[in-house]
Amino acid sequence: MSESKGVLQGFREFLMRGNVIELAVAVVVGAAFTNIVNAVVKGVINPIVGALGSQNLDNYKACLTTCHTDKKTGAFTDGIYVLWGSVLSSALTFLITAGVVYFLMILPMNKWKERQAARKPADNTPLAPTEVELLTEIRDALIAQRTTSAAPVPSSTSGTIGTQKTQR
Repeated sequence: MSESKGVLQGFREFLMRGNVIELAVAVVVGAAFTNIVNAVVKGVINPIVGALGSQNLDNYKACLTTCHTDKKTGAFTDGIYVLWGSVLSSALTFLITAGVVYFLMILPMNKWKERQAARKPADNTPLAPTEVELLTEIRDALIAQRTTSAAPVPSSTSGTIGTQKTQR
């Protein structure tokens, strides 16, 4: 019984993660939005393309070999043909869907998240030392090491430089 509670508890935690909830909402909105995009493609895009030829993009085909068509229906009876019109229709549907999702959902959400992040108070954690501060600390450590390990310089040398180094 405790094992099933552990499994159910793990499943509950999995479902309550933000990613799963967001994914479920995205699937539902995407499914509902597909109908709108299909209507736009059939009602707006296909008539525009239809000005150049057939309004139904599925009628655009190309034959790779010698193809024979039925005189009454206009369908290919034999040969190899490519339905490039349906591929074009699907590509247009995808591009419209991706564009609307990006410009109406993703872009505003990203701007909202940026505004929320800007409103958060700054962390009270100390900033990392800058490069100049680190170099200053290294210089001071090297000078301290040199002065503790350096032997006194004899006064007979023309040693203003030697005494200056040890005095720093």
